[in-house]
Order: sequence, then structure tokens, then C-alpha cells
Amino acid sequence: MKIKLALLALAAAVSTFAQAENYPARPIRLIVPYAPAGSADIVARRIGDEWAKALGGTLYVENKAGAGGNIGVDAVAKAAPDGYTIGVQTVSLAINPSLFAKMPYNTLKDLAPIGMIATSQHVLVVNPAFPGKDTKELLAAVKAKPGKYTYGSAGPGSTFHMSAELFKDVTGADIAHIPYKGGGPALVDTMAGVVDMSFPVLSAVVPHVNGGKLRAIGVTGPKRSPLLPNVPTLQESGATGYSFETWFIAFAPAGTPQPILDKLNAALNKALNSPQLKDKLVKDGFDPIPSTPAQAQGRLSQELVSWGKLIKDRGITAD
Repeated sequence: MKIKLALLALAAAVSTFAQAENYPARPIRLIVPYAPAGSADIVARRIGDEWAKALGGTLYVENKAGAGGNIGVDAVAKAAPDGYTIGVQTVSLAINPSLFAKMPYNTLKDLAPIGMIATSQHVLVVNPAFPGKDTKELLAAVKAKPGKYTYGSAGPGSTFHMSAELFKDVTGADIAHIPYKGGGPALVDTMAGVVDMSFPVLSAVVPHVNGGKLRAIGVTGPKRSPLLPNVPTLQESGATGYSFETWFIAFAPAGTPQPILDKLNAALNKALNSPQLKDKLVKDGFDPIPSTPAQAQGRLSQELVSWGKLIKDRGITAD
């Protein structure tokens, strides 16, 4: 019996090795759990060609939107673990398990991280008529009239929403949340003065800030952005201890053979280190962050805990 089990294990190992050696033998489906033209879609399409080239195969993007990204992620979780269906998701992968009462998949059990891709900052922007011209003045105005001022978001649980709630948690500011069905309408209404402020992704606001339609109070990350070099971080300008970046992660179904995950990771990192791709990502407002699968798993695990605490403490739900 022991010999038989050993032979079976050897046969399985040989089969896995052969599968990895021949991988990819057909096109790879890269699922983006949001509609086209959003930040996750832009990242996926930017990296797709270079990633496929590094793998020596073909890769195509499929958008599968809905339920805050859960529908697309679940499609990857339930796909065959053979490396031919993979996904890209944002920090929402760490946020959604605490945000939604019921989840169709278990983030840690049903998914296998391939690696981190990039980070992107958001920007606290206000309508030009808003009285505060920097973080300290904004906080003074808000604290003088609690609940009077409003911020627009791309909907409950969106990175627009969570970056603002983290800001409120760190600063003690009382700003009313006005959810929209997407970041575009929230940004338009910020420019129109329907809402006082919002926290959109960096790439979406640069032309409006430069054109004078919005005033940038500060970027949300730990350092200034080359796209808005004169705009300070919120932390350096008055929101002590505040830092938020959305991140993008590539993942596969749990059970995907380790040699295939390693091959996907090596090709992804090769693509991210390509000067051409790096330049394109930076111009779009993204900072590439190559990693190992273990590093990606560590960041995901850590942020599942930290976002879970914030969501629980502030009573945030997907409704």
C-alpha cells in the first residue's frame, strides 16, 4: 500500500511538472470584476500584453462586474485551478469580506495570490468655492459645522468611500456621505458644487485640478505624486497619521499548482520591471510594486484585519 501511494504521489508530481512545463498551452482569461474604463480595467489592460509576452502565450481581459467586485472574483474562485482563469482586484479584496453580510467565496481559502501589481493614490478634492484651501483650513471648517459638509463617493465600499471614512476616523471630521452609482457622477457633482468634496483616484482628477475646476487639498498616500507635484500629502498638511493607497493584486483559484503560480508571478514581475510598462503605469497614476506570492498573501491577510476593524468600528455596510 505504501509503495502504491508513493507511486501515485510521484505520478501526480510528474503530471503537475509536465502541466507547468507546457503552460500556457492556450489563451489565459484575465477577469476584471468591474466595468471597462475603471482603474482595475486600466491596470489589467496595461499589463496584459507585457505579461502575456513574458509568459510566451496569449491573455485576454474579460469584464465581469457586479456586487462590488464579488461576482468577478467569485468566477475566478470557482474556475478550474489550472492557470487559465485568473483575476485582478483592488484593495476591495480585503474590504468586501467585512462589508458584505454574505460572501460567495472565502478570500483566504478560495484564492491563491499571484503577486501585487501596483498602488494608486486618491486625492481629496473640493469645489473651488469651498472655504478651506488646505487640510488644516478644511478640517477647521468641517469641525465648526459638524455634518454640514458632504462628500460624494462611487458607492458604499468603494475606494472613494473607504478612503474618506479612514480620513474621518483619523481626523474626527463629521462629513456626510453621499453615495453615487460610480466615480464619474460623484466627480461631476463635486465640480458642480452639489457635494463639497470627494476622494477620487489620482488619474481621474489631474486634468480637472490643472484646469481649475477642482481644488486639490492633498493626496492620500505617503508621498507626493509626480502628476501633482505641488499638492502635499494629507498627512504632511494636517491629517497626522492618515495614509491610504488602493492596490491591485493578481490572483488565481486556490489549488492552482505552485509551479504555475510561480511561472505567472515571474512573468508578471518581468512585465512590471519593463521600462516601457513602468512608464505607462506611472503616467496613468500607478506605482508598480512587484512582489512574491507570499508577500501578496501577507499584505492581503494584514489588510483583511485592519479594514475589518475600521468597518466594524464605524458600522459601515454595503447597503
